[in-house]
Amino acid sequence: MTSVNHDVPASPTRSRGRALAVLASAQFLVVLTTSIVNVALPQVRAGLGLSPAGLSWVVNGYVLLFGALLLVGGRLGDVYGLRRVFLTGLALFAAATLVAGLATGPAVLIAARAGQGVGAALLAPTALALVLVLFPAGRARGTAMGVWGAVSGAGGAAGVLLGGLLSGALGWRAVFFVTLPVAAVLLPAAWLWVAADRPRGGSVGLVDALTVTGGLVSLTYGLSTWGGGAAWTFLSGGVVLLAVFVVRQLRGPDPLVPPRVLVVGRVGAANVLMGLLGAVWVGLFFFLPLYQQKTLGYGPIRAGLTQLPLALSITALSWATPRLDRVLPRRVVLAGGLVALTAGLAWLSRAPADGTFLGDLLGPSLLIGSGLGVAFVELTTLSSAGVAAQDSGLAGGLVNATRQVGGACGLAVLTALAAAAGYGAAFTAAALTAALTTLLSLAIVRS
Repeated sequence: MTSVNHDVPASPTRSRGRALAVLASAQFLVVLTTSIVNVALPQVRAGLGLSPAGLSWVVNGYVLLFGALLLVGGRLGDVYGLRRVFLTGLALFAAATLVAGLATGPAVLIAARAGQGVGAALLAPTALALVLVLFPAGRARGTAMGVWGAVSGAGGAAGVLLGGLLSGALGWRAVFFVTLPVAAVLLPAAWLWVAADRPRGGSVGLVDALTVTGGLVSLTYGLSTWGGGAAWTFLSGGVVLLAVFVVRQLRGPDPLVPPRVLVVGRVGAANVLMGLLGAVWVGLFFFLPLYQQKTLGYGPIRAGLTQLPLALSITALSWATPRLDRVLPRRVVLAGGLVALTAGLAWLSRAPADGTFLGDLLGPSLLIGSGLGVAFVELTTLSSAGVAAQDSGLAGGLVNATRQVGGACGLAVLTALAAAAGYGAAFTAAALTAALTTLLSLAIVRS
C-alpha cells in the first residue's frame, strides 16, 4: 500500500464549512431513513398486507444491507476516491427511495429498502472519511465531530417526528418522497463544494466482501427467525462465513480490514462498544413508536411530536460533548453518557399500558437522548483517533458497520423478545445492554 491516500487540496475555513454542511446533511439523511418509516409501519402493514416478520424487514432490509456493506463502501472509497463513491452512493440512494415510495407490494418495498441500504453503505463511510481528511486532529476536528454527532443523533429522533407528521397527514408513501428533494440538492452541492481527492488504487477484496456480507445477512436472518426450523441453519452458516472472513483478514495479503487498524489507539474497543450501542439505538426507535401507537393509542402525528424532546436532547448533548472533553477525561464523559442512557431505558421499561407523556415518557426521553448524544460522539471520535490517512475510508466504514450490524442483530433479538413478553421486556433488555456497554467502557477505554 502507498503511504499517501486521500490528498484533498487545502481549503479555507469557509470552504471547509460548506463541505461539512453537505457531508453532515448526507449523514443526517442516512440516519433519518433508518427511523422515518417506524411511525408509519402500521399504515405500511395495512396498505401492503405485511406480516409481523415482514414488517420488521422493512426496517432490517435497510439496516442490514447498510451495515453489511459499509466495510466494502469504505474500501471502495479508498480505492476509487472518496468523493466519487460518495456521489455514486447518494445517486443510488435517491433512486431506491423513489422506488420505495412507489412500491405496490411487500417484495418491492423490502427490495427498495435494501437498495437504500446499499446506497447508504457507499455514502456514509466516505462522508465521514472526507470529514476526517478535511479537518486535522485537534480542536477543528473536535468541533466537526460535534456537528457530525449532532446531526447523526438527531436524525433518528427527527425521523420518527417527521414520519409521524407526514404519515398522519399524507400517508406512508410521503415518508419516502420527502427525502428526494434533499438528495437532489445534495448531489450538485457535493460536486461543487466537496473537493475531489486522489484515489489510492488497489483491489477491493471481492472474496472478503462476499464472506462478510453473506455471514452478517445469514446471522441476522437466523436471529430474526429464532424458533423456526431454519434458524439454526442460518445461524451456523453465518458463523462459518464470518470465521472464514476473520481468518482471511489475519492471513491474507491485502485484507479488507487490516488488523493494524484495529490496534491503533482505541479503535477496536470503540467499535465493540458502538456495536452494543447500535443494538440499543435501532431497537429504541423501532419499539418506542409502536408502544406509543399500539399500547397508548397515539396517532402517528402525536407519536411523532412526542419525539421532539428526545431529538433536542440528542442534538444538544452531541454539540456539547467536545466541550466537555476539554475539561473532563473522555472516559468519564463517555461513562456518564452511558449511565444516563441506561437509567433512561430502565425508567422507560416501567412505563404502564395507561402511561402518560409527562409522567412516563418525558423524563426517560431526556435521559436517553442525552446519553445517546454523548456516546455517539465519543465512540465515533475514538474509532478514528490515530488512524492513518490511507485507512480513513475503512475507519469510517468500520464504525458505521458495527453500529448498523449491532442494530440489525439487536432488533432481531428484541423483536422476538417483544413478541413473547411485550414492549417492556424489550426496553428492559435494551437497558441491560446499555449497562453492559457502560461497564465495558470503564474497563477498556482510557483517557
